[in-house]
Amino acid sequence: MGAIYFIRHGQASFGSNNYDQLSPTGHEQGRVLGHALKARGVVPDLIISGSMKRHQETAINCLDTMGCALPMELHQGVNEFNHENVIEVSEPRYVDKLVMMGDMAASGDPKRTFQTFFKGAVTRWVEGDFAHEYAESWADFRARCVAALDDIVKQTSPKGTTLVFTSGGTISVLCAHLLGLSDAQAFTINWTLANAGVTKLLAGRDGLHLISINEHAHLEGGDKSLLTYR
Repeated sequence: MGAIYFIRHGQASFGSNNYDQLSPTGHEQGRVLGHALKARGVVPDLIISGSMKRHQETAINCLDTMGCALPMELHQGVNEFNHENVIEVSEPRYVDKLVMMGDMAASGDPKRTFQTFFKGAVTRWVEGDFAHEYAESWADFRARCVAALDDIVKQTSPKGTTLVFTSGGTISVLCAHLLGLSDAQAFTINWTLANAGVTKLLAGRDGLHLISINEHAHLEGGDKSLLTYR
């Protein structure tokens, strides 16, 4: 059977002017991941990445460490949902990032306050009652991710190995799809996905099999700062 590894990107640059780039920790997570995949004997013959910068940077760090020189195929179908749009629809004042950061800072616990707000914003989006307000509705995002999975399965040879560098929202949707979970349950997966974590599928004649979700042992036991979730 063909093996497909869905890899969440390394830690992005939350709080900076450009979220869509890896932090120094994110770059190191990609390299640690590369060592781990090489140690377990993973030899890919197809590399797919979302078109976001954080996806591609994670892929480059990982593949360079593995000594893999395969070309990278960009696939917008595995891109993350537009989290900025989800935030701004929920709270229009947050079109100005300085306003959002000021509100979070005033709480005394910016990270926790943001996480609570963001969960509420995502819940509103997923529930679908206001789908027309978003650049991409939850239903459209879910359909896009599932269509991308079908495409990737077709590209994966029967005994091949595909690495897919993507985001937590995409991985959560695909896991929920394969497990038959509800939309609301999909994001219970998302909140616990580690940066540079691995989710593995096997594709065979009898269909798709979800083998593991959120493998991240390679980020444990050493530098504690390498295990991050946002």
